[in-house]
Formats: sequence, C-alpha cells, structure tokens
Amino acid sequence: MRPFTYQRAEDALGAVQMASRSNDAPPPASAQFIAGGTLILDLMKLGTMQPHMLVDINALDARHGRIEATPQGLRLGALVRMAQAADDAMIRRDYPVIAESLTLAASAQIRNMASLGGNVLQRTRCQYFRDPSWKACNKREPGSGCAALNGVNRKHAVLGVSDRCIAAYPGDFAQAMVALDAQVELFGPAGARTIKFERLHRSSATPEVETVLAPSELITGFLVPVGPWTRRSAYVKIRDRQSYEFALASAAVALDMAGDRVREARIALGGVAYRPWRSHAAEQMLSGKPLTEDIAEIAARAAFSDAHPREQNHYKIALGQRTLVRALMQVGAMEV
Repeated sequence: MRPFTYQRAEDALGAVQMASRSNDAPPPASAQFIAGGTLILDLMKLGTMQPHMLVDINALDARHGRIEATPQGLRLGALVRMAQAADDAMIRRDYPVIAESLTLAASAQIRNMASLGGNVLQRTRCQYFRDPSWKACNKREPGSGCAALNGVNRKHAVLGVSDRCIAAYPGDFAQAMVALDAQVELFGPAGARTIKFERLHRSSATPEVETVLAPSELITGFLVPVGPWTRRSAYVKIRDRQSYEFALASAAVALDMAGDRVREARIALGGVAYRPWRSHAAEQMLSGKPLTEDIAEIAARAAFSDAHPREQNHYKIALGQRTLVRALMQVGAMEV
C-alpha cells in the first residue's frame, strides 16, 4: 500500500471541500471517500487504487445514516449499513427485494461494516482489473486493452459489454434499486442534485469512468417510491456456492398484478451485465399478459436477445434466463 493522507469530515460540505482541494491528481490517485472501507482498502492493498487522500465521512451518519418511511416511499441514507437495512422490519415487509438483495450479499461481518452508498460504487471483481501485473485493462489503464476478452472470462458479463470491457458489475443491492426505479441523492461542488439510479453507472464505452459522479461528488441517499409492486418483489441469486459468493446470475423482480395478469413489471439483472441492468425488453413482454411459465420464458429470452458472450461465459445466457423465470414465478405466487 502506498502512503496516503487521512482527513475526517464533519458534514457533507466539508467532505466535498476536502476532496475538491486535493483532487488535482487524476485517477487512481485522486482523493476518495471512505465509510465502511470494506472495498477501497482491499484495492489499495492490491495496488489497483492508489488515492493520495482518504476522506472519512462516517461523521455524516447523524444526517445520512437513517432509514425513513414516508407516504411517498422510502429514503435510505447513504451511510445506512447493509445489515441495518437488511434487518429492518419495515423494509422486509414493504420492500422485500431490498432486504433479500442485502441479506444475500457478502458476509455478516462485511454487511455490518459496509454502507449502502459504498456498496453501489463497488468496483468489479475481474481478476485482470484487480491484479496490476496484468497490463491490459482499460478500466485501470485506458487504451491498454482488455485481457479478459480472450482470457479467463467464465464470470464475466454478456450484456452491455464492448470490446473495451466485459467485466461484470458484482453488486446485489443495486439491482433492487434499479427494479424499484429508485433515485440517488448527490452532493458535490456544484451543490445537490438527484438522478435516476438507472443512470448512475456508465456504459462499457468508457470503462475507466464507471459512474456519472462528478469529481468530489458524494452519494448522500436513495429515494425509493412506494407502489403496488414494492411488496410483491423478490431477489433471486445464483452462485457457485450458497454464501459469501458473487452472483453468476441474479434477478430483482417487482410486479403489479391484477389477479394472474401483469399490469406492470420491473426487472433488473445482475451477474450477467456490465452495470446494474434494467431489462425493459422483458418488462414489455410481460405487460398486460397472464403470468404463466411460458410467458415468463418468452420474457427471459427477450432479456438476453442482445447478449454477447465469450468462449467461457456462454452458459450465462441460459442460466440468466432460468434465473429470471424462477424469480418471476416466485414473485407472481406471493400473497401480498
């Protein structure tokens, strides 16, 4: 790990000012915010990230570490810990896809430490990105190439990929946010703004720039609108082992049903895509139709119609389709 300086911010404005004063350096040396530290410290030890300053934002917990329910929906502060949200009785009852996505993520120790804001910004687990001895990684060194294209790519993405990067986004909570049409609250040098969660992560065209966050901009919270689909929701995750493992394929599904007919479907896919992936094609296939296994399979095929697999990850198309069908039938059978 390379030397770095550490500062502790007392509020969002102070955090942004500290980072802004020190962010003349380009990535990976630019200043970074730290809350739980479960990812950035790992990447610093590997040498993949080399920030010259860490700005500790844990003191912002008093304002941005709360879970708040309103008639309009749910607000999750960015400093809410994963375990705190996963165990919240109201979230488990009214937004089960959120609780399930967090419960199925990581280990209990990490869930106790990691913040929701940090979780959605986690970097890929691609071995070529995490090991600096591999020189060809456009995410670390723009223009250097992508070693995964013709390398070991069994766990890599098949949706949203390009010849610049085929890394898979590793998170779970983000899929729940996408499926529930959540918004992200941001605060930076230009002030506060709110964007759709679906627009937070960039495409693989610019792998070295993963999100739309401006330099020194901070996530302060998430807004989840309430709707008839929030209680009828679930997260299904398929992985090599039952715990402490990233998804090979996952599906976050939320449905508004009228009897056995789908009024509106909201679907996000994980483990198979470059970024948290909203499947509008699958949603359109389900709209207005009875939820049968045949219809679910048609929607699942539509979800992967634009897939671009490599030699070792072609299986993810069939696995992703079966995962989505399972999630749809599970949510359709829920009693709410």
